[in-house]
Amino acid sequence: MSPSVERLSIEGPAGALEAVLEDPGATDTRYAVVCHPHPLYGGTMHNKVVTTVARALQDAGIPTLRFNFRGVGASAGVFDRGRGESADADAVATWGARRWPGRMLVIAGFSFGAYVALRLAQLRPVRQLITIAPAIQQLDEAATELDKEATAVPHCPWLVVLGDADEVVDPAAVIAWVNDLEPRPQLVVLPGVGHFFHHRLHELRAIVIDAMRNG
Repeated sequence: MSPSVERLSIEGPAGALEAVLEDPGATDTRYAVVCHPHPLYGGTMHNKVVTTVARALQDAGIPTLRFNFRGVGASAGVFDRGRGESADADAVATWGARRWPGRMLVIAGFSFGAYVALRLAQLRPVRQLITIAPAIQQLDEAATELDKEATAVPHCPWLVVLGDADEVVDPAAVIAWVNDLEPRPQLVVLPGVGHFFHHRLHELRAIVIDAMRNG
């Protein structure tokens, strides 16, 4: 059965945030917020990796909230180098906590959105964290790098997924970063996969479903 879909306007710190709620109607004890890639490089909540992760979460029985960061689509505001976007994600998570009282938060993100997801995991209790191709290096002077504030290991199960042929995020740097963390997150490296998981989205979906069903 397809999940029910609601198009929302959620009040954020810089104004209204455009969002989509998709609920499979299961009785899971979690809800999820999914963060999209870099706003200055065309990232939106409609990105294929973002929608794939959201669908995987729904397949595991978890309702999802995708949203556009400030300045993207119909969301108010302007790009704020990660800090404002983290506040946006926090506002969406707060809205979800009111919608599903008592449920635990799953936070997921792709690329720049993975940076935001990790920051959010430092701000509030999180049941599970999913970071896809996390942007641990500056993409350019306008991008935000994973900083010391955002590299503390959250107190929850944490899945990191990337391709070893990623042309945007250096796979070797991500692997070294993960290996330096304690406790170490679960790391899945897909051979021959680029940043956008072209022709391999089905594998990403299966990995996320498995993590949610066993996490």
